[in-house]
Amino acid sequence: MRNILITALLCIFTGASAQDKKLLTARFGGGKAETALDTMLVGTGLFEPLPRAAAAFWRDSVPESVRRSYISYGETYLGYRWPALPATEFARFKTDGNRTGYEQLSFARRRALAALVIAEIAEGRRRFVPDIANGLQALLEETWWGIPAHYDKPLPDPGRQTVDLFNAETAGLIAWTSYMLRDELDSLFPSLGKRIDSEISRRMLRPALQTNYWWKRAGMNWNPWIASNWLACVLLCEHDRGRQLAAVAQIMTALDTFIDSYPADGGCDEGPNYWDRAAASLFDCLNLLRTATGGRIDIGTHPKLRAMAGYAYKLYVGDGKCVNFADANINTMALQLNVAYPFGLYTGDRTMTAFAAHIAHDKDFARHAADIYDRSGNWPALARELFMLRNVTRLMAETPGEPLLADVWLPNLQIMTARRAATYVAMKGGTNGESHNHNDVGSFIVYGGGKPVIVDPGVGSYTAKTFGRDRYSIWTMQSQYHNLPIINGTGQRDGAKYAASGVKHAHGRMTLDIAGAYPPEAGVRRWTRDVRVERSGRVNITEDYELAECRVPPCVVLMTALRPDISVPGRISLGAHAVSYDPSQLTVETQSVSPLLDDKLREVWKDNLHRIVFTVKRASSKGTIKYSVSINK
Repeated sequence: MRNILITALLCIFTGASAQDKKLLTARFGGGKAETALDTMLVGTGLFEPLPRAAAAFWRDSVPESVRRSYISYGETYLGYRWPALPATEFARFKTDGNRTGYEQLSFARRRALAALVIAEIAEGRRRFVPDIANGLQALLEETWWGIPAHYDKPLPDPGRQTVDLFNAETAGLIAWTSYMLRDELDSLFPSLGKRIDSEISRRMLRPALQTNYWWKRAGMNWNPWIASNWLACVLLCEHDRGRQLAAVAQIMTALDTFIDSYPADGGCDEGPNYWDRAAASLFDCLNLLRTATGGRIDIGTHPKLRAMAGYAYKLYVGDGKCVNFADANINTMALQLNVAYPFGLYTGDRTMTAFAAHIAHDKDFARHAADIYDRSGNWPALARELFMLRNVTRLMAETPGEPLLADVWLPNLQIMTARRAATYVAMKGGTNGESHNHNDVGSFIVYGGGKPVIVDPGVGSYTAKTFGRDRYSIWTMQSQYHNLPIINGTGQRDGAKYAASGVKHAHGRMTLDIAGAYPPEAGVRRWTRDVRVERSGRVNITEDYELAECRVPPCVVLMTALRPDISVPGRISLGAHAVSYDPSQLTVETQSVSPLLDDKLREVWKDNLHRIVFTVKRASSKGTIKYSVSINK
């Protein structure tokens, strides 16, 4: 693919003007949002965004092999025994910090329901409807649809319906199920539809409208993720026009807050894996708004939205892997097929639609659609799948294109990537006050031939510590386990004031001063890091520093996914690749990090995560360290 430099159309947005703010409310509502919406928004009970399950479209327009895949997937859940949700499992988050035990049981229920629904839509013979009804009943009987990590008591109170991510996701799944299969469900259980409407109103519509939740004012994934499901419920299940208009006005205001919080380059500081529920969830909302207003609310061509969409492929390494800064791992592709293709169509981004076609081709969507669907969220993303299938013929005819971009620069987020020969490098500046932050200002990663060489460990399984006051006691969050210096025995500190300065970028090169990311006890006046990728793929790193005092010789850490061999002075062999250094200046030692890995991290790294530590031999308050990474083609 030809060289592309992504600059994210920043000139327009530097010092964004008023017209770049409040893209929804200023354009489509002004000070009288509900009055304006009343003239645009489809009436209650009239929203028909997709053909219903009985429509011939699903049998005539979806390829037979795709339909067979969904049907076979759903058949595995016929006669499914819906797992119990024990009180003791919910309470574990407060007792031992474990959150995954309850989530696995809860998500399994929703996975089964989503599988059965897509199978019934694909087949259209009502064979799956009894099990779907059983699943709906199981979910409707739950005390609360959220997860214990988002609740402040050991057990949920049935009289207190608060709205979190998974309360919203469950409401959305049930709303779409009811919309697609209302006639089929009513033929077996005439009262079930009314029960669904009542529960969605009680658990989602009323509390979301009446409560000024923090996430309505947030610039991170909770805002559009919840709003996308809230909006679906409002359009499909709200029967009062006044409440419907008020809710949509609130949702548009919340989405403007989210969009306005984003930098001009469209970068997601939560990490690439959260794009799927940040910018992509924003698209879910925008897609519904455009559909529900007959195309009158549409911001798909706005440069900032296009930049937010394109972030997903700008940090794509290749071979299904992505740059994993923040809470991410290398194997979790941010770009889900069922949202990538519709989002690319919405913004007119040919790179994204070609990438979606590449994913479809690479994963053999024609025969394995259900496998891709199964992995499209914490449980399968039903609404996204259905909207994607509306354009499945167009998707199947699309020319695939893998976005192996030569250079990317996101100046607001301060992330560089460069691809030269068989080498891929990514580096970040920024601050240690980012959402889902790791203390990693100035860190970089290196891939060789699409395989990880110098790496970011990523994030382990979420526990009570992950988002609590003890977050930075977790080793994966600490700079000492990223590719960074340890200065006077001290690592970086968390907080927005701990940041890079003097950031400069050129093609394949990034220079910055990371001294500001360290606390006063590090005693560092300046630590200029320069990372440069040669045309051959060789990566040269220079560390130039000045300390107020040197109590302990400085160290530089490199994390690697390959077993290091340090037997030859001046050269660390990493399989076919190598790190070169000056043995007269530096000593080197290695440590296996495998004992620190939990199950989630072990899935990524197996037992092949190691820590290389360079130490300056002679303590001095000034110095320059040079080393390089050579990638064998």
